[in-house]
Amino acid sequence: MGACLCKDCPDGQENGNNENNENTAVPRIDIHAAGDPSPDFKFPTSANIDKLVLETLGVIGGLVDNEQEPPPSMLKLHAIADKEEGWLQVASSMVNVIPMHSPLGPSVITLLLDDCPLPSKETVLKLSHMFQVSQKTGKVQTSITQQRNICVVLGCIAEKLAGPSSIALLSKATLDYLVSNLREDVESYVVLYSLIALEKFAQTSENKVTIQRRLMEEKEHPLLALEKWADETHYVRRQAGFSAQWCLDNLFLIEGRKYSHDTVDLTGINVMLNTKDVSEYLKISPNGLEARCDAYSFESVRCTFQVDSGVWYYETLIMTTGVMQIGWATKNSSFLNHEGYGIGDDSYSLSCDGCRRLIWHNARSEKYHDRPPWKAGDVLGCLLDLNKLEIIFYTNGVPLKPCVQVFKTARTGFFAAASFMSFQQCLFNFGNVPFKYPPADREFMKFNDHATLKPEDKVVLPRHIYLNQLRKLSVREDSCTLCYDQKASVRLLPCEHRGFCQTCPMQLVECPMCRATIEEVAVELDNQNFINIGDTCLDLSELTDSNTLFQNPLNMQQPRASTIQRDNQNVPASVASETAPVTDNNVQHFPGFLPSKGNVQTAAPVLLTTRQGQQLESEEENSSVVPVTSSG
Repeated sequence: MGACLCKDCPDGQENGNNENNENTAVPRIDIHAAGDPSPDFKFPTSANIDKLVLETLGVIGGLVDNEQEPPPSMLKLHAIADKEEGWLQVASSMVNVIPMHSPLGPSVITLLLDDCPLPSKETVLKLSHMFQVSQKTGKVQTSITQQRNICVVLGCIAEKLAGPSSIALLSKATLDYLVSNLREDVESYVVLYSLIALEKFAQTSENKVTIQRRLMEEKEHPLLALEKWADETHYVRRQAGFSAQWCLDNLFLIEGRKYSHDTVDLTGINVMLNTKDVSEYLKISPNGLEARCDAYSFESVRCTFQVDSGVWYYETLIMTTGVMQIGWATKNSSFLNHEGYGIGDDSYSLSCDGCRRLIWHNARSEKYHDRPPWKAGDVLGCLLDLNKLEIIFYTNGVPLKPCVQVFKTARTGFFAAASFMSFQQCLFNFGNVPFKYPPADREFMKFNDHATLKPEDKVVLPRHIYLNQLRKLSVREDSCTLCYDQKASVRLLPCEHRGFCQTCPMQLVECPMCRATIEEVAVELDNQNFINIGDTCLDLSELTDSNTLFQNPLNMQQPRASTIQRDNQNVPASVASETAPVTDNNVQHFPGFLPSKGNVQTAAPVLLTTRQGQQLESEEENSSVVPVTSSG
C-alpha cells in the first residue's frame, strides 16, 4: 500500500556492496574518491533528532496498513518540527543521516517533510541560506550523500510550497548549484535528484521561466546531454536520462527540438502502458513501456490489452529498489493515489512487492521469506493462468508459490498493472523482445503476439499537448462531468446526484459531489424503452413485470448493484456472461452496465431471469428484439 514505505537496508549496507544493485553495468563508484569532499561536515542538529530519524527509517517498513498509527519516533519528530528551530534541525538531520543506498531513503525524506507542519517563509529562507553556505566552494565540505539529500529536501519543499515561498527558496545560489550538478562528471545520484528538484521548482510558473533562462545560458544545454542517458544500462544514469527527456518534452522546451514521441521507434510494439488508464502523476516513456513516479502519491497504471482466458506472461525489469506493487488487475480495480491504494489493494487485483517481500490482495499482505529483496537489474516475471486459476510471480526465473486469492472475485478481464511509490521506475516487456526468464513448465501466450494498437493509440503525448487537445474538444452539455467523453446517463444512489456516465462511477467509492458512499448506480434511459446488449435489443415495453432482473449468477466483477430507471422505479440490472465479458477495443464494459449497440461483442447467450425464477435463453445473435414475459 502506498502509505507505507520500504524496510531500511541492514546496517552498513550504505558502505557495502549495494552500489552494484543500482549500477549493475558498471564498476562500483567510490563516493569518497580523490577530490570528493570529506563527509565530516554536519548541518546543525542534535544527536537525539538523528536517532529519531534513523529509528523512523528503521521501522517504517513495518507500516503495511494505511490505517496504522505512525511510529512513536515519527510523532516525536512532528512535535519537534512544530517550532521553527526544530523544523530546521529535522531537515538538517535528514540531510546528515539518511543513507545513500537505503531503498527508499529519498521517499522517507519526502514522507517526513510532507507530514511535518508547513514551514514559514522565514524558515524556508533560513534553510536556503544554510544550504547556500554549504554550496560555496572552500567554505564547507559535504559528502555525496549529503548533496543528494539536499536536492531531495529542496525538491520536496518546492513541491509543498507554491508561489512566493518557492520563489524565495530558489535563490541564484541554489539555482546555480542545481544546474552545476547536471554534468556527466557528477555522481549520478546527485545529477538525478538535482534534476528532480528543478522539476519541482518549475511547478511555480515564475520559477519555470527562471530555470529555463538559466539552462539556456549554458554553453551546451545540460538536459540535451543527459537525455542521451535514457537508454543506459547503468540504472541511475538511465533514471536521470528518463527524467531529462521528460523535462524536455513537458517543461523546458527547446525551439527546434522534436518531441520524443515523434522520434521514437515503435515498430513491433503492440501493447503499451495505457496513457488513458493511468493516475495523474505517473510518467510514461515515449515508447509506452517504461514508467516512473516522482510524486509523493502512489501512482498506478494498467496496460492496453485485456486477457480473458488462457495462460499469459510478461516481465518487468526493476530499476529502483523501493516499493512497487506489480501484478494483475481488472478494470474494476480503483486507483486511489492520494489515499495510498494501488494494485493489490482491492479485491480485483493482486501484486508482488519485492522490496518488502509481500504479496498484496484486497489491501492485505502475505510475507514470503525465501528470497532477498529485489535489486536493480532483477527481473520480475508475472504469469496468469486462467485455466488453473493461479498467478505465479518469478524473481529472476525462480517461482514463488501460486496465488489464487483474486479469483474469488474475478476470473476474466485482467490487465498487466503496477503501482509506484516516490522515485521508483521499471521497464515492462510484454513480448516485443525475447523474455529473459520464460516459464519452462507450461505453454503461455505473449500480449504482443495477440494485441494490436492503432498508430494514434501508440503516441505518448506530453502533458501540455494533451491538455491543449482537451481544451479544443467541444463538450456536449449532457457529457459526463468526470471524463467529458461519454454521455451522462446514471444517478448515484442513495444521494441521487446525476451527471456521470456508466463507466466513471465504477472507479468511485464515494460520490464526488457529496462524498456519500455509492450503494447503487441507476441507469437512466432518457425516455426510451430499448436497451441494447451487444447485437441484441431488449424492448422494455414487453416487460410485464417491472422488477425483471438481469442476473449475474457468478457475481463476477460487480462491486455494487446497478439499476435501470423505468417508470420512476429502480430495476436492478446486470449482464451475465459465462465466458468472456463484453469488450470494446480491449476496454471492458462492466457487468451491471449496458453497453451501446454496435460497439461491443457478445461472447455468450444472455440469460434473463424474472423475480419468480423463470429463465429465458436467447441464442439468436441477429434478433432485433427479445421479448421477456413473466410467469406472474
